[in-house]
Amino acid sequence: MTDQPSEAAPESVVNALYFGTKTLHVEAERSGIISDLLRGEASRDGYILLHRNLLTAYQALERGLEHHRATPSLKALAQYRLERSAALEADLVALCGGSFAGIPILPEGERYAQRIDACADGDGARLIAHAYTRYLGDLNGGQILKRLLMKKPELRAAELSFYDFPDAPDLTALKTEYRNALDQAGTLVADPQAVIDEGRLAFQLNIELSWAVQNALLPEAAK
Repeated sequence: MTDQPSEAAPESVVNALYFGTKTLHVEAERSGIISDLLRGEASRDGYILLHRNLLTAYQALERGLEHHRATPSLKALAQYRLERSAALEADLVALCGGSFAGIPILPEGERYAQRIDACADGDGARLIAHAYTRYLGDLNGGQILKRLLMKKPELRAAELSFYDFPDAPDLTALKTEYRNALDQAGTLVADPQAVIDEGRLAFQLNIELSWAVQNALLPEAAK
């Protein structure tokens, strides 16, 4: 008697996103203001401008996930409530000594947020790619970045609450759980390839924003 072939396990969307965006991930780390941050060379002004523009992207992602709290494929993600906007706003207030209303939203920042808003249309499946790019990134490299920022440009803890997850005593466990939630979501979408394609676009939008921030900081004569 021969064993019946077992049904193949669904591919991990996290693995597919990782391999599908690997080249762009490396490019992103070498681009503009992100490269400066990772080398410990970013200025305070550069950090402020980048995160003012990322705030709109996080707000769009939170809106999208909240809209799909009852959507079967996104329930597992939405329940984690990893929202970063409130902490990011608090950091910007601390960094700017009050209001950050004078910090511009660049066209690249607007495009990034608009794309995430568009991904909330229909079944919202493409939001998985942006949740992977932003939240899983915050739980991984974001923790390294926090330590670098405390060295240069010597940001204070009150200016870096964005990287804190006070409701999660064990970040390693949270990272594993969130990865599993992403994979669970990936098994329920109708078109997994669309999620991978969106992941590539998410990294491309990050790269464009990174260069735009760096260019905006250059003296006018050097542009």
